[in-house]
Amino acid sequence: MARRSRHRLLLLLLRYLVVALGYHKSFGLSAPKGHQVVTAVEYQEAILACKNPKKPISSRLEWKKLGRSVSFVYYQQAFQGDFKDRAEMIDFNIRIKNVTRHDAGKYRCEVSAPSEQGQILAEDTITLEVLVAPAVPSCEIPSFAVSGTVVELRCQDKEGNPAPEYVWFKDGNRLLENPNARSTNSSYTMNTKSGTLKFNTVSKLDSGEYSCEAHNSVGYRRCPQKLMQVDDLSLGGIVAAVVAVVLVICACGLGVCYAQRKGYFSKETSFQKGTATSNVTTVSENDFKHTKSFII
Repeated sequence: MARRSRHRLLLLLLRYLVVALGYHKSFGLSAPKGHQVVTAVEYQEAILACKNPKKPISSRLEWKKLGRSVSFVYYQQAFQGDFKDRAEMIDFNIRIKNVTRHDAGKYRCEVSAPSEQGQILAEDTITLEVLVAPAVPSCEIPSFAVSGTVVELRCQDKEGNPAPEYVWFKDGNRLLENPNARSTNSSYTMNTKSGTLKFNTVSKLDSGEYSCEAHNSVGYRRCPQKLMQVDDLSLGGIVAAVVAVVLVICACGLGVCYAQRKGYFSKETSFQKGTATSNVTTVSENDFKHTKSFII
């Protein structure tokens, strides 16, 4: 039994070897040489190359996009989906004329051809990476700040690929990433990765128009400038606010006293008492009539 199993195993290995040799000899097709990565800029062209040196006779070519579900890109000698109007076939290769960010993903070309040993299949896998320029970033810049407090400005872009870095501008001038407090008369921390500009102790010298720029290897965009006004905390303003609150309370108290003197509250009480007495009298009269009719 052991000899027979070994004999069958050797025959099986020999058969696979013969098929592989015949496959390369007849058609010149080779197994995939590693995973390809193609990088393209959005709205420009890209070529997805299926690495097969020679086109076999009577071969069939298919391109598929892989993911959660497999979809055909090129099937039965025709492009499918939105590739119909913006792609062309060059031998085994696909030329996309106008790449979009939605084209990014993993693709696979499959070439099948008949042989004496049966149908032979060769395939190659390509990953398409689409580089996207940043959009206009979303900037959060306060209009007013109190001197001596902590203030943080935020800047963010969600479309750029690769992820953009950020730089801040004040009054049109680029702020230094690592400022010297003595030279700039300001104390802040800039995070070029997250897009934050943080003032640990903001001062009146930090007042000005701020804007943020997001940039990557493809391009850059900047949000509109916005004024941030920094003022000292005014003691006079606090006193005025307190005085205003006190005046409002006093006015409310005087109004209540005036109403009591005029008897508005007493009139309302007497009216309620009179209404209650009349209701009791009416109920008593009704009860008396009912009792009288019952006796009769």
